[in-house]
Amino acid sequence: MDITNFVKSEDEQLAKLQQIVKQAIAEEKLIVENLLHQPKETLSRGQTISDKVASFGGSWKFIISFSVILSAWILFNTLAPNREVFDPYPFILMNLVLSAIAALQAPIIMMSQNRKEEKDRKRSENDYLINLKAELEVRSLHQKIDLLLEEPIKVLFDSQATQLELLKNIEAKLNAR
Repeated sequence: MDITNFVKSEDEQLAKLQQIVKQAIAEEKLIVENLLHQPKETLSRGQTISDKVASFGGSWKFIISFSVILSAWILFNTLAPNREVFDPYPFILMNLVLSAIAALQAPIIMMSQNRKEEKDRKRSENDYLINLKAELEVRSLHQKIDLLLEEPIKVLFDSQATQLELLKNIEAKLNAR
């Protein structure tokens, strides 16, 4: 095997490596575009309000302030003179207000939770795309390694075949003498 064939073989190997890299870049382009340019979330006014209600309704600030208001309500209606009491014991108006708050707050919080589930689903899709990108990278690396292992062995085998043929020619010439 002469040097031109060896150089030609090396050039072919580099061309194959370049082709693998180009293919990997093309496969990853869509995934990278989806990850970098995610659609912007547009919230309606109701969704914004439900998020704010859910974040306040599930906080210690709400629990403490609501406990203070209820305690003040009960204390005022039990300790105030009868003519100033607006909700005497058994606090029927307070029960009505609490029921109304619970009836309104529960669906609003559910709307917010549904939106958060949608965000989690989108996050899971992004995780899947990232895993897919990693899998494509691994596949590309396997192809490159296979090529790097396969081509030198082929070149070595061809050079050994050429050397064997040269040895046979030399042996034939020696035997002919």
